[in-house]
Amino acid sequence: MTRTTALDVLLIQKDDIWDQCNWIVPLSKALEGLTAEQAAWVPPSGGLSIWQLVNHMYYYNQRLLHRIQGTASSIPSADSNESTFGDSGDPSNTVSWSKLMEDTALLAQQLRNHLEVLEESELEATYMDSEDKWAQALARWMLHDAYHAGQIVLLRRQQGSWTIVF
Repeated sequence: MTRTTALDVLLIQKDDIWDQCNWIVPLSKALEGLTAEQAAWVPPSGGLSIWQLVNHMYYYNQRLLHRIQGTASSIPSADSNESTFGDSGDPSNTVSWSKLMEDTALLAQQLRNHLEVLEESELEATYMDSEDKWAQALARWMLHDAYHAGQIVLLRRQQGSWTIVF
């Protein structure tokens, strides 16, 4: 019997969070068929739009990719976590929304590809200037994206645009 490693678990989680319909709605399904108008919608009671949630995840995923690669991020550091969400999006700007969706899908694949070639020993290395290990940072990142995918499904249900059934 083959032993399941920490990297195996991280890859399973990444796949489930992005495109495998298992225990949770994956992010690719949560975003499937979403228009710019739906993405820019903000609940009447206030809160964030789906567009903002995707901006936020893209920011942190892009920075994580560069950290895994050991390269400088092309996105400048945010002033605060709040600033990573950006504005709610332009409901008429289908080009910007489509570009964000393409970039998000590409980034998800790039992250998956880099996870796949990590060595188990690299998970034990110190993450940045913290006391955490890479394994801990990656596990928390997975939870972060799963959390926001759930928020997107909830927003779609609130606006009446969720028609996907598993």
